[in-house]
Order: sequence, then C-alpha cells, then structure tokens
Amino acid sequence: MTRVPGPTLADIARAAEVSTATVSHALNGTGRIGDATRRRVRETATRLGYGTPGPPRSRTLGIAVTTFPGAWNYTEIAYFSRAVTAATSAAHARGYALITLPAARAADDAWHRLAVDGMLIMDSPRGDPMVRALRARGIPLVFDGVPGDPHPGDHWVDNDHEATTRTVLDHLAASGARRIALQSGHGDEHYARAVTAAYRRWCAERGAEPLVVPFDVADDQGHAFDGLLGRRDRVDRVDAVHAVYDPGGRQLLAAAARHGLRVPADLLLACASEDPGYATTAPPVTTVSLNPERTARAAVELLVDLVEGGGTARPGPVGVPAALLVRASSGAQPS
Repeated sequence: MTRVPGPTLADIARAAEVSTATVSHALNGTGRIGDATRRRVRETATRLGYGTPGPPRSRTLGIAVTTFPGAWNYTEIAYFSRAVTAATSAAHARGYALITLPAARAADDAWHRLAVDGMLIMDSPRGDPMVRALRARGIPLVFDGVPGDPHPGDHWVDNDHEATTRTVLDHLAASGARRIALQSGHGDEHYARAVTAAYRRWCAERGAEPLVVPFDVADDQGHAFDGLLGRRDRVDRVDAVHAVYDPGGRQLLAAAARHGLRVPADLLLACASEDPGYATTAPPVTTVSLNPERTARAAVELLVDLVEGGGTARPGPVGVPAALLVRASSGAQPS
C-alpha cells in the first residue's frame, strides 16, 4: 500500500498565510514571532493533520491534569498521586510506558508535539485547548471525570457525584446538622460543578438556604469560614460543612479552633480526601473516597483498548463507586 504523504511545511505556510520559515519557528518553538501567529500556525498544522500519528508505535501513554493552568504539582495531592501511581502500574501491565505531563506543560502548546499513542486527561475543563488539539490529531482520549466539552463517542470514568453528595449530606443531617454549608471548588471541572449542583438541589428539596464557600488552596487557616462560624447564635450559625477538596478538612479544623468551636459538638465535618492522615487528626475526620486507583486502572484499560482496537470500545461513562468513611468529626459512631 502506498502511504499518502502528510502536509508539508509549505502546505501549512500557504494555509496560514505565512512563510515556511515562520512555520518552522512556530512548530519548533524558536524564532521571534508573535504569540498570535505562533498559535495560528500550530492550529493550522493540527487542522491539516501535521504530525497525526498512525498505528501505535511508541507504546507510550500520557496523563495530564488540565483544570488549573500554570505550574502546580498535582502529584503532591493525594487523589492525583494515587491515580498516577495506579495508572502507571496499569499501563506497565499492558506493556506501555506512561508519561506524566506537568501542569505547566498542559497549559502551553506541548500537545502539538506530544508523542503518545493515547492520552488520559483528568478534570478537563470547558474550552480545554489540549483536548481540542489532541482530538484534531486523532489521538485516542479517555477522561477521568466528565470532559468539559463532551463529544459523541467520548469515553470517561467517573463517580456518581449526585448520589455521593446526597449520601454525605444525609449523613450529616442524620447526625443532627440543621444548617450545612458546602466548601466547593473554583475550577471549571465537572466535579466541582456537579457536587455544587447536587448540594443546591438537596437544599431546595428541604427548603434550606444553600451556603457555598469558595475553596482557596492557600487559605490554610480557613478564614473563608469566618463569616459563617463567627456567628454566636446557635440557630443562625452553620453547624456542619462538607468540603469537596483535600485541604478543606484541615482548613475547617483550624477555623473551628480559632472560633472556639468543638468538632463535632459544635460543628460537624466531612471532607472528600484520599489522605490517610485524616484518620489521626484531632478529631479524626470523616472522608469521602472517590477511589482514584480503581478509576485510573479502568481509564488506562479503556485507553489501551481504544489504542489497540481502533476505537471500538463502547463510548460513554464507566462508573466507579465512591465510599464514605465515617469518623468522629461527623458526630456518628462508625458502623
């Protein structure tokens, strides 16, 4: 079979209305050209199929977190650390290497040159440029969490955030909570939006005012809660909080101590986290596990099947159950 040649630099130059030298600089990250021109050339190259991979040849998969742009080490967060470890093990078991793309690279144009057979993308937001470029290159994708811009035929692995959120809120209510706040994320990933929406529906069903506190990773002392926890009127003050991100539990413990509130006597607390350290805080904190190991293994298995099977796996979600681990902070004895 005669191989059909891909687009040349001259083809890209004509389509982008620039010189071949500009195309070369744009694709190689060299030269002094404007950001808008560099971006236009690379988007043109992607659209024309420049560098589109053929059948698997590198036996390499990639993994990235694209929710928050900029340089941050997501492997220091328990969920992502455990997911990356499990994904690496699953990839090796199928004979593939796994490269972990730094968050700063996920925010730039590395995807135009990324040499992988398939990509696992975690917490992809709406308008994700990495996803747009990889789709154009024809690289198989699997998502951890619902993609921000789902397309027909997409594949993802996720928890049932509606059911999980209701389980946590019902547990806090059964433990005596009457005014429950939610500490939710400020990102655009599906997780934060889904949990917040489920919380608002739960409140509406009970005629309760929803109280959503924005999560700030730098707020170690939980000052975002001062306006709620500082109210001395027991009837008006928040008496329970569900934190949807890992640091939230410690932020709330610090805020409660600062306001002279006892956990769980004055404030009930639950936190979504994979950090085993919450078992030894004072008091131990009730946590929700989103089961990152099982999620990552399922995502890698699905991705390898797509790479090797040409996209024959059934599209749509693969569900992974979450788990509520009850500890003293939520006021109920573990069963």
